[in-house]
Amino acid sequence: MSLPIRQIAPDVCVAPQLTPEAMQEAAAAGFRSVINNRPDFEGGPEQPTSAQIEAAAKAAGLAYVHLPVESAVQTPEQIARFAELLQTLPKPVLAFCRSGARSTRLYQAATGLQQG
Repeated sequence: MSLPIRQIAPDVCVAPQLTPEAMQEAAAAGFRSVINNRPDFEGGPEQPTSAQIEAAAKAAGLAYVHLPVESAVQTPEQIARFAELLQTLPKPVLAFCRSGARSTRLYQAATGLQQG
């Protein structure tokens, strides 16, 4: 399996839904942290849970954070938390959601917050 990633900054990439199995591949690709922006069961019962992905991420030596965000609305608190994670997590960071768009919007809002 090849990670379906898209680079949005020198040390930040985004991806659609990742599986627990993808965590080892993410580590092998050089990522040091993973941010899951998808609420559990948003895609139904077949979607892997955050706990399953976290266990696989930690087993692969990755830092892992679950910051669930609804697709239509990112609150100021969620944007600030994402900005904080970008500052504190080991880089490079791989953030994911259903398609990668939500994580991209969070990144854009968070970096705008840091610059403003």
